[in-house]
Amino acid sequence: MEQVVEVILVSGKAAIDMALYILMPIMVVMLAVMKLLDTKGVLAFLARVLTPFVKVFGVPGLGVFALLKMLLVSFSAPVATLSLMHSNGMARRKIAATFAMLLPMSQANVVFPMMAVGLDMPIAIATSLIGGFFSAALAYYVLMPAGKDNEPVLEPTYPDAHNDKSIVQILSDGGQEGMRITLAMIPMLMLAITLVNGLRETGAIDLLSELLAPVMALLGLPEAAVLPLVTKYIAGGTAFMGITLDLMDQGLITAQELNRMVGFVTNPLDIVGVAVLAAAGARVSEVARVAVIAGFAGIALRGVLHLIIF
Repeated sequence: MEQVVEVILVSGKAAIDMALYILMPIMVVMLAVMKLLDTKGVLAFLARVLTPFVKVFGVPGLGVFALLKMLLVSFSAPVATLSLMHSNGMARRKIAATFAMLLPMSQANVVFPMMAVGLDMPIAIATSLIGGFFSAALAYYVLMPAGKDNEPVLEPTYPDAHNDKSIVQILSDGGQEGMRITLAMIPMLMLAITLVNGLRETGAIDLLSELLAPVMALLGLPEAAVLPLVTKYIAGGTAFMGITLDLMDQGLITAQELNRMVGFVTNPLDIVGVAVLAAAGARVSEVARVAVIAGFAGIALRGVLHLIIF
């Protein structure tokens, strides 16, 4: 029993250290900046400018707003845009393309903090766009061709900019949102690290690593990468981040190895992520299966690109 308590205490301390000294400073600053750009209409402006390009892949202009929210705010931020597409009566085919586009993309709430330990953000964003647009086109042209959705495609509408607050107030609101997100991560970080340490004590990790060692060697990854990879698809990106940061702190995973994994793991395509995005509305949940299939294809493409680049 004493050993169990010791594992919990050690894991809890590691989670608190990560949240307060790595995650919170980055999330507060980045969310404050993104909040300012959002409130002043910069993100909406970019969405309008990029609309002609994304339409080629079946994504409506409003989908660009969801894309920017995913890459620059957090994995849950696009929910509001998907909800707007649902309530506006956007064709399911367009919603499917947008949903599929989001699933292979790196979420800001994982990428921003992990920049502090060597994650290459420009490459992560570039491969996110490649994988995301590939998934969108696959969903739009192949998995949901024109004959399967005869609804009219409505013109996108963009959220209005709100300028009734001062810049200081906007930055403060964004910083507080960053703090809320960070604090909300702490329970999952604690549970994830406790799970890892518990599995280590039982020898389960050693057995799993030994079984998957040939696959890891083929991908150029260490055996230590098994746990974060498995954890990501069960518990989500935050849990993956917590475990990976802990392993990097112990010297078991390098920055280069992290960047090789990024294409496969920094995305919202897991049980938690899909459930959150699909909850945006009935029309969104109806195309979730198509989006997930296309999303896995985009992740495979991203993963290969990261293995080649790094």
